[in-house]
Amino acid sequence: QVQLVESGGGLVQAGGSLRLSCAASGRTFNRYAMGWFRQAPGKEREFVAAISWSGGTRYTDSVKGRFTISRDNAKNTGFLQMNSLKPEDTAVYYCAADWDGYRSIWYPSEASTYDVWGQGTQVTVSS
Repeated sequence: QVQLVESGGGLVQAGGSLRLSCAASGRTFNRYAMGWFRQAPGKEREFVAAISWSGGTRYTDSVKGRFTISRDNAKNTGFLQMNSLKPEDTAVYYCAADWDGYRSIWYPSEASTYDVWGQGTQVTVSS
C-alpha cells in the first residue's frame, strides 16, 4: 500500500554533488525507517545508509564523510546528499522502508530488513 519514488539522479563530474529524494505515498506507517542501497554493473547490491524515524543514522565506510542521509517526516520524504562524488559511486540507487522501524535497528545493512522498495534512480559520475 506504500509506494516509494526516487528522484534526483543524473550525470555529474567527479567531485560534484547530487541530492537524491525518496517520496513515500499511500498508507504509510508511523515510525518507519528508511535505507538507501546501490547496485553497480556486475556487482552485488550494496548498503549505503539508513535512518530511523527519530534521526539515528548508519553509513557504509566508503561514503562516510561524503554522504548525508536525512528525512522530513512531515512530508514523508527521505534524502541522500552526495558530495565529493567519485566514479566508483556510479550505480543505480534504491530507497527502501522498514515499516515498523525495528529490524533496521539491528540489521540496517541487510536488504531483507526492508518491506517496500523504490524503482531506482541512476547516478553516473564521470572522471
